[in-house]
Amino acid sequence: MKGENNFKELRQRMIEKQLKSRGIKDKRVLEAFLKVPRHEFVNKVDQHLAYGDHPLSIGEGQTISQPFIVALMTETLELGGEEKVLEIGTGSGYQTAILAELAREVYTVERVVSLGESARRVLSQLGYDNIYFKIGDGNVGWPEKTPFNGIIVTAAAPRTPDALLEQLAPGGRMVVPVGSGFEQDLMLFIKREDRVEKQSLGGCRFVPLIEG
Repeated sequence: MKGENNFKELRQRMIEKQLKSRGIKDKRVLEAFLKVPRHEFVNKVDQHLAYGDHPLSIGEGQTISQPFIVALMTETLELGGEEKVLEIGTGSGYQTAILAELAREVYTVERVVSLGESARRVLSQLGYDNIYFKIGDGNVGWPEKTPFNGIIVTAAAPRTPDALLEQLAPGGRMVVPVGSGFEQDLMLFIKREDRVEKQSLGGCRFVPLIEG
């Protein structure tokens, strides 16, 4: 119990120092970050680093993003609680858990089998029952489950992922890092009836989205 209390204190500090101080304001997002035990989604040897202001390796060449980036991407979706959301890149499952706290249903796609299975196991142990998992190519999304009210892509696409845009519902929002190497922009796409609006949220650094 003492350890869990310590982790909760670290979460509270993370929220104050890393999220609120950088402009994250959505009350539901902040509550989700306080509730979800980030340390359960990293390697055991790294649990003491789980609430730091940095990404961490989760193996297979993948990372769990720093808390602020996860919060920024999540807040940008403007979730109210009844949405169906698609996540491309399950990774550790941490972003998935945050989304599951805020949306009605989360559909998550992971290419790497070991990561997908590990995330499913952790999320199941934490009691989430509104998450649907798929092992496969995230570039094609999850066409059978369209449309989605929100889409989050947790790896950098070299160009605008048109196949994913097509799976957005009218009014839907997609957040995705676009670019390659060290030159990526975190982009917001909003699908209107007659057009797609786009906005840069700033520079970022993600592992690349594997194509093909």
